[in-house]
This record gives sequence, C-alpha cells and structure tokens, in this order.
Amino acid sequence: MTRETLPRRPAVGLTALGLGAAQGGNLYHATTDETFAAAVDAAWDAGIRYFDTAPHYGLGLSERRLGAALRARPRDDYVISTKVGRLLVPSPRTAHLRDPDGFDVAATHRRQWDFSRDGVRRSLEASLTRTGLDRIDIVYLHDPDEHWRQAATEALPALTELRDQGVIGAVGAGMNQSAMLTRFVQETDVDVVLCAGRYTLLEQGALHDLLPAAQRAGVGVVVAGVYNSGLLATDRPPADATYDYRQAPAGLIDRARRIAGICEAHGVTLPAAALAFVRAHPAVTATVVGLRSRAEVLQTLHRAETDVPDALWASLRGAGLLGSA
Repeated sequence: MTRETLPRRPAVGLTALGLGAAQGGNLYHATTDETFAAAVDAAWDAGIRYFDTAPHYGLGLSERRLGAALRARPRDDYVISTKVGRLLVPSPRTAHLRDPDGFDVAATHRRQWDFSRDGVRRSLEASLTRTGLDRIDIVYLHDPDEHWRQAATEALPALTELRDQGVIGAVGAGMNQSAMLTRFVQETDVDVVLCAGRYTLLEQGALHDLLPAAQRAGVGVVVAGVYNSGLLATDRPPADATYDYRQAPAGLIDRARRIAGICEAHGVTLPAAALAFVRAHPAVTATVVGLRSRAEVLQTLHRAETDVPDALWASLRGAGLLGSA
C-alpha cells in the first residue's frame, strides 16, 4: 500500500488507508479482544501501517487493545496516532453503570477536559502506559471546540516542544468541524489535521476552507468519518441510519438514498463511491476508516479497489447532489 509523508514531517509516512480504532473501544456495541486483534492482523497483512486511537474511545479500551495488537510488530514499520484533551479520571461511584458516551464499556472512569500543558503531558504518559508502546508518532488535540484559547496557547506549545525534542513525530488537531481546523492550519504550528465527517460524498464543507488552506500551508490532512458515522456505510441507507453518531434526519437519509441510486446506475456501491471520493482530493494524505473485524477490513479493501468512473461524479453534480470541485 502506498505511503505519503507529511509535508512538514517527512519522517512520518502514512499509508493511504488507516485503521480507526474507535470500534476497538466498543463504539455502539461490544466486540471481543480476539475479533479486534483479527482486524489489526488483516489490516497489517493488507499493508495498512497507520493506526489511530484515543483515550476517549472506550475509556482507554481502544488504546489498550491496539497497543496489544501492535506491540510485537517492528516499531519502525507503522505509525500510531492518539489524542489529548480528555483525561480519564477514576469514577468508582459510576463503575456499575455503562459509559454514557456511546461506548459499551463500564463507566469506571469519567472524561475530564484538560488542554493545559500539564494535562497534555499527563494524557500522553497515560496513553503510553495503556498502549505499552515506547512512543506515539502523531498526537492530535481532540475536539477542542470549546477550548480554542487553552488548546492553542497551552496544549499545542506543549506538544510542539515534545515534537521538537523528538519525543513525538508530529502534532495536530482532530475535530468534527473544518472551521477551527482551518484556524489551526493558518495560525499555529500543526503538521497534520484530522477532519471527521466534514469532507464526504454527502457534504463538502471542508472543500471551501480547510483543504485549500492546508494545501497552501503544507499541512497534511487525514480524513475520517468518510461514511458520516454510518449513513453512507451501506449500499442503501436504512431508516435507522446514523449521522454524526445519532439518528440521521429524514432529509439526509433521502439525500443519501438518491446518491445511492445514481451510484447503482453506474455499477458502484454507495460506500465504495464514498471512499473513492474522499481519497481523490490532492490535499488528503490518508483516509482513516473505523474497522472492528477481519470481515470489515476485507470489505473496506474491496471498496478501496473499486474502479469508480468519472461519469458518476458528473451525474451526481448534474442532479445537484455534489458541489463543484
């Protein structure tokens, strides 16, 4: 599988496809250690060498599982990213409950926002402990939507200092919006940004701010949420499809179904078209797809190999379902 280096950090090379490990943290429903380990094995066998996780995913479960799956592999052969901004604080009083943030795990900890210099270092140290790895290659500020000032003036300088010391390879921010990511690109010293759900076949907000800004600044862009957290993940979106991690509005389901119909007319499935669309933009360094099992890895690889005709994009634009490039 091809690799592309970050323009500002040529020592950090990302494979075109990356494995997103939120599902390894039991996103939506539980999976077993063995099932997720098999997903990592299948991804590795296919040449995937970029893996993304976060403390938020399953209250640390994703980091523990991913670290266990990677620990015996040659450390210089892969890139792993995690995130800072949420500290995991023990919560004995809620340990008998389930996590309220969408992960099927016991609520043994609570998430505490912290973009301070000390919080960032504590978070990274905890991630190293959970993964059992000797280093993290990319560290993203995770969802600093309500914390711009502290993230930009405390958290990011703390990370860039660690980067410049060689402790981590690259720094960035990961968010579900493009506007603030654009600010990070234009106003700070980030190397890469992770944009989830805002550049997809369904919506292209990042096309107008983040992607051109990143190209001008020489900042890498990793796109996640290519299926808008579920809405574009099946050939024909069901009535209970999810969008941005909750029930999709009826209007968006209808739009996705109309896109699916045109894809079918061109002999392409909706998920294959969604993946191809995102990967085609020159600003996109890598695409991260959340994968839970070996079967999902193989399915994604099949989608990635699908030949999508240019006529499909023209048909979608003609139907008013895709903006101009």
